[in-house]
Amino acid sequence: MTHSPSQWQRLKQESRVSFKLALPIALGQLASMAMSVVDTLLAGKHGSLTLAAVALGSAIWSLAMLICIGLMMAIPPTVSQLNGAGKRSEIGPIWRQSLWLAIGVGLLLMLFMRWSPQLLVWMEIAAQVRAPAGEFLRAISWGAPALALFFASRYLSEGLSWTKPTLVFGVAALLLLIPVGYALLFGFGPIPELGAAGLGYATAIVMWLEFIAFAVYLHRSRHFRDLALLSRFEWPEFKPIKQLLLLGVPMGIAIFMEGSLFVATALLIGRLGAVDVAAHQIALNVASASFMIPLGVALATTVRVGHAVGARDYPAVRWAMKAGLFLVLITQTLSALMLVFAGHWISSWYTDDAAIAGLAGTLMIYAAIFQYPDGIQALSGGALRGLKDTKIPMFITVFAYWAVGLSAGVYLGLHQGLRAPGFWLGLSIGLSVAAILLFYRFWRTVNRLERA
Repeated sequence: MTHSPSQWQRLKQESRVSFKLALPIALGQLASMAMSVVDTLLAGKHGSLTLAAVALGSAIWSLAMLICIGLMMAIPPTVSQLNGAGKRSEIGPIWRQSLWLAIGVGLLLMLFMRWSPQLLVWMEIAAQVRAPAGEFLRAISWGAPALALFFASRYLSEGLSWTKPTLVFGVAALLLLIPVGYALLFGFGPIPELGAAGLGYATAIVMWLEFIAFAVYLHRSRHFRDLALLSRFEWPEFKPIKQLLLLGVPMGIAIFMEGSLFVATALLIGRLGAVDVAAHQIALNVASASFMIPLGVALATTVRVGHAVGARDYPAVRWAMKAGLFLVLITQTLSALMLVFAGHWISSWYTDDAAIAGLAGTLMIYAAIFQYPDGIQALSGGALRGLKDTKIPMFITVFAYWAVGLSAGVYLGLHQGLRAPGFWLGLSIGLSVAAILLFYRFWRTVNRLERA
């Protein structure tokens, strides 16, 4: 596709705006992701049993987080469309209703986390690991309502194109977790040594402090003063909460299905032996960190598309997507080059075992293959959320990830003898299908809106 000089100028301008929105989100996402890394590093210092327990508990907690994130993702497009339509007076009431939704979601997740140790029994996890893992899960469950309320607050700010707080509060929470986690893990002064449970309590405490600080910021910041967010109390109302759920449930299912695909892949690779499992986890950790950048672009595109739709400026919708695509192609090129040329070196940071490091480096080359489809599917999904188009994308992702991606991975990895690389090829195929279908869905939907 060619562009005239004026079009290139517009693309650069739009890309600059999207980049300024996306960078704090991406860095904030990395900080949030690093909290689990801090938990893992601290647990490793305490002992191998604590490390195994926290790793297992964190995997279950991450799935619960995905559901929470998906449901709360109904807020950015709702807020950005109201803002774009000049209906800022309606933002406060809908946000106050989103807090009730967050409380409900958080309490349900808390109950699930307190019940989840039973999953460890069904999975036949060794008793010596199961006990501390269960303690970690019950302890961290107290933070579930705070997590949902924090995302309700964060997504309000992002929906209004104010993304810096995501970075500031994300980094602050990460820095706070280190001393609090250490104190509760090993004991400090009058605080007893709590082991794995201590890390769970520390994470819950930090999440509550993060939400409270964000709520105070929303109340006092000049950016939100005209919205009168906390100026009055309102009981739950069925209609606005239903509207948020109609948007959020499909997103929650889609995000959960994508996250659970990687969990299912890890479990299947577990049948191949310790070397394959360890190498898969290393490569996945690196690929997940690199994914935070296109995810930030996707979340920024959600906001920009939503604002343009609210203003009924459909050319601006197209330019927001073009800018996002331009940025994603750059970020994914850099990620692919890093994975190809530095993958083996990065894997050596994680382990001294040559076999594991070698296989992990090889898997990172396979990860490089799906950088473009992964970035494009994330971007397209974000743009569709800006259009409030979530139901069909949900079915697309379930089909692409599970019917295509996992099936291809099982066939190549287990039946064709390609082992772990076969599963990663399957992931590439599934992500490619998702990218093609979601990208096509976006442009078709925009064309239909313009004709309406």
